[in-house]
Amino acid sequence: MIYRSKYGNKRIETPDGMFDSKAEYERWCELQLLQRIGSITDLKRQVKFVLIDKSEHGRELSYIADFTYQDGDEKVIEDVKSEATKTPLYRLKKRLVAERYGIDIKEVKR
Repeated sequence: MIYRSKYGNKRIETPDGMFDSKAEYERWCELQLLQRIGSITDLKRQVKFVLIDKSEHGRELSYIADFTYQDGDEKVIEDVKSEATKTPLYRLKKRLVAERYGIDIKEVKR
């Protein structure tokens, strides 16, 4: 089944779950293959990273990564991005991930 989003991409439903775009699903398939051959390990989808904890000033602020995995000793956070999805809010969250977790988000362009 296909669903439209505000960025013009089509969300798709697969046996592996819902994906925000065909590009995101294709990247998931590539990463699964890399894991099967042993190039990466601990592949996960839709991993939540808390950026600011809930407090009396407001609710928790978090970032949901498209994918995370281990590449040797390095933890990788990956997001499938187009220019339209690089919003000011995304850029702020990208910075906060780097500040709080010490990991630069790897952007995969399609």
